[in-house]
Amino acid sequence: MNNKIVYMGTPHYAREILDTLIQAEDIEVSLVLTQPDRPVGRKKVLTPPPVKIVAEENGIQVLQPNRLSDEGIEDAIRNAQPDFIVVAAFGQILPKSILDIAPCINLHASLLPQYRGASPVQQSLLNGDEKTGVTSMLMEEGLDTGPMLEKVEFVIPDEMRLHALMQQLTDDACELTLSTIRNYENITPQAQNESLATLCKKIKKSHGEVDFEDATIIYNKYRAFEGWPGIFAANGTKFDGLSLVDTTSSNKAFEILSFIDDSVVVGCQKGALKIENLQPASKKAMSAKAYCVGRGMKVGDTLI
Repeated sequence: MNNKIVYMGTPHYAREILDTLIQAEDIEVSLVLTQPDRPVGRKKVLTPPPVKIVAEENGIQVLQPNRLSDEGIEDAIRNAQPDFIVVAAFGQILPKSILDIAPCINLHASLLPQYRGASPVQQSLLNGDEKTGVTSMLMEEGLDTGPMLEKVEFVIPDEMRLHALMQQLTDDACELTLSTIRNYENITPQAQNESLATLCKKIKKSHGEVDFEDATIIYNKYRAFEGWPGIFAANGTKFDGLSLVDTTSSNKAFEILSFIDDSVVVGCQKGALKIENLQPASKKAMSAKAYCVGRGMKVGDTLI
């Protein structure tokens, strides 16, 4: 007999998990809940969440409540008679009335109880962690506080950035979702150790500003903030194509130490970075060397 699923999720990560459930022969997804369509880009084009697109392509009913407490939402979930409610990056807290309908399984992209909250993947990169992973857990009224069911771990390569790590964890989450549903009766839920719990908040644009104090911290921001918000100086100049040169030398912040091909090696108060590209505020990106040549900068000068 197939497991009947009500699914809740919104972004790419959640879309891939939903697609995996749809393709599974022993699982039936009868109802999908996702966030409302949002304006995207400069032209504010009303755009559906990735999860909605996949659900509609497969003829699955989609609900997009502003709040799960909206009229008719709980009844719709209850009428679907799910064996499980599966949740991945949905963006809303589930009220107890919905948690009580069926076991609610959340796929969280960290090794809980580490990095509860909105930005676990970025946080693992910001902290230079050696490993991360995905945890399936039973949801309760707290934020990512419920009993853990299964985990899969991943060792993070030193140069891996956000998009590649997110894809790895998405692939792992897809496999973990199937494993947890299929083996649910044989899994003993394990309480999280509250003394080890950490919380991560939503990323803000201001988090991308760097001052060239510590090369390791800047490099980890570069890895974590790929795509958005990126990393930039206080004057708005953006940096891209970063690599660590060393992590211990003492320099003046933003001091030009050398040129390598079209890149420039820049000192931090602790360590140094090689930068391939810069983009001044409101201008096009260019090679770091072209930026310096155009401004008559040489070794010993301050980049910004």
